[in-house]
Amino acid sequence: MQFRRFVLASVAMLAAVPAARAADAVVIAEPEPMEYVRVCDTYGVGFYYIPGTETCLKVSGYIRMDVGAKALGLTDVIDKKDRAEGVPFWWENLNDTYDTRARFQLRLDSRAETELGTLRTYSAINFDWETETYDAFPPDDNGFTDSVTNVSIEHAYLQLGGFRVGKTDSLFSTFTGYAGGVINDDIIGYGPYGTHQMAYGWSNDSGFGVTVALEVGDGNLIAPFLAPAFDDPNLYTLDSYTPHLVGGVGWQGAWGGVSVVAGYDSVWEEGAVKARVDFYPTDRLSLFAMAGWASYDDEADTLGFRDFYVDDSGFHEFSVKDSPNYYAPWGGNWALWAGGSFMLTDKATFNLQVSYDQMEDFAVVANVAYELVPNFVITPEIAYIDNFNDEFQNWNEYWDGREVPTENWGFFVRAQANFGG
Repeated sequence: MQFRRFVLASVAMLAAVPAARAADAVVIAEPEPMEYVRVCDTYGVGFYYIPGTETCLKVSGYIRMDVGAKALGLTDVIDKKDRAEGVPFWWENLNDTYDTRARFQLRLDSRAETELGTLRTYSAINFDWETETYDAFPPDDNGFTDSVTNVSIEHAYLQLGGFRVGKTDSLFSTFTGYAGGVINDDIIGYGPYGTHQMAYGWSNDSGFGVTVALEVGDGNLIAPFLAPAFDDPNLYTLDSYTPHLVGGVGWQGAWGGVSVVAGYDSVWEEGAVKARVDFYPTDRLSLFAMAGWASYDDEADTLGFRDFYVDDSGFHEFSVKDSPNYYAPWGGNWALWAGGSFMLTDKATFNLQVSYDQMEDFAVVANVAYELVPNFVITPEIAYIDNFNDEFQNWNEYWDGREVPTENWGFFVRAQANFGG
């Protein structure tokens, strides 16, 4: 009887074990739903929300290959065989060759809404592998060809509402827009590019806008022979607490637009103003005309040069403009630009630009931008460059008596693939 009770008790205990284990079982939580990257269409194509935030980010850029020849290539480069064989430099052959550059540009654009407006950060970095010339003796425009890697920050700024601070192109160039749809649009320069900048802009729904900016400036003087004291310095970067000042006002409508911008160079105490009119006769045709005027010091040569100076924008004679001017890279007091774009087909656009300045520099540039497949554009371009002043001399002719023609043709082709919208 006792044995029977023992067996029944054992069976009861065994029967209770699963129930006890079931009570202590670990409950596996359901997985959290995965938060996939969400499209942010508030700011246009290509923006996505950064997971876990309300900030939108766009990653974009391009890879391009440029090849230039004649006036748009490398001219008067030293013949390496002549130099190796000991030919005196004044008898060396000077050759023309291609100017080539492969570029990868990476752009990051972030935006988020705040109580003070949209907070934006923007950066564009260029990675270049290009053909250049490096100085030889004597240090003139001629040099040996070489291929080098360059990395540069084209843009790096933050923007809150209408306030912007960072590194970008000068407001003097961007407010009126670049000089047409051609690639080589600055054969006659229309303004400076990269600079530190602090700017504020305002606009309304009717298309009216005003922007002012303080800028630091940049740009090198290329005249080591003429001015040893200015041996390749930075010609326009601030040398005091007084910044360069730029202001612009404009209106943009359905038929076109009008804009005016003025700049004051605080280093050289010179000013410049530029005005532009845009006109859109049809949805396939756009036209523009732009004019610039600059002040100059009409007293003795500011830098003590003989009668001309050379800077990043080209060759200038002091007999017409006696001092440098950050906001006036053209020759003389005034310059003119005009041109337009016409959509030939859904894939091809014809672009044209004509420019002229007081120094009688003249340029015509034309191209056809053809979209072979979506996001891949091939652009062949041709340029004609002339100077109508028979007494014009460039650096090489002045120093070694070489005959350098004042008119030339240039050829250029670009292949570019974009990504990221």
